[in-house]
Amino acid sequence: MTAATPPRRPADATTAPPAEVPSPAPPGGPAAGPTVGGTGRPDARTRILDAAEALFAEGGYEGTSTARIARSAQVPKGLVFHYFPQKMDVLVTLVAERTEIEPAPAPGVLEAVPGDPAGTLARLARGFPLRASPAMRRILFREADTHTTVRERLRLLNGEVVRRARLALEMALPGTRGDQARLEVAAATFAAVLLYQEHLAQLSGHHVDPEAVAELIARALGGA
Repeated sequence: MTAATPPRRPADATTAPPAEVPSPAPPGGPAAGPTVGGTGRPDARTRILDAAEALFAEGGYEGTSTARIARSAQVPKGLVFHYFPQKMDVLVTLVAERTEIEPAPAPGVLEAVPGDPAGTLARLARGFPLRASPAMRRILFREADTHTTVRERLRLLNGEVVRRARLALEMALPGTRGDQARLEVAAATFAAVLLYQEHLAQLSGHHVDPEAVAELIARALGGA
């Protein structure tokens, strides 16, 4: 006589819920929209980036583990790797999607006062062409040596500031247009000061007065 097969036990009620599964990714786009189910809650990918932005700004890229990003985003760690196979991919995506360098305005739009190079440069400083949150600004300057993507963003930012400063100086000092070398040096110097000021402000809270530097550069150009 064979033994009766014991009845199946019901599923354990304490079994952990399945991991959050992303929606299929549309061609060339993210795996999900900005919200889930119309509830207003950011999707998993957005939560991961939000968490990484805050953590990288606070503790640095090297000081932030993938597991900590997952905990902060309230997603399984495996889901982080679904969207970003390596932690570096998170940083690269943040820089690509959450920082923007504004293109130079047309010459007629750029504010420049003929005969007032100091005032012109001071106005230029107030229109620093970087669109990014305070956290992303901190990440950019903190992680300048971490990845080529960050360095490239800063290189483009520097180039844009130099172009704007040179154009503004040409408009403020029409008589110096033939002296391109001196204008280029003045523009590059002012751009370096602006980027250093941004770096200093983000990492230490200290400030350099761009208007004082603008005055010094204007005096130097006055002897052209």
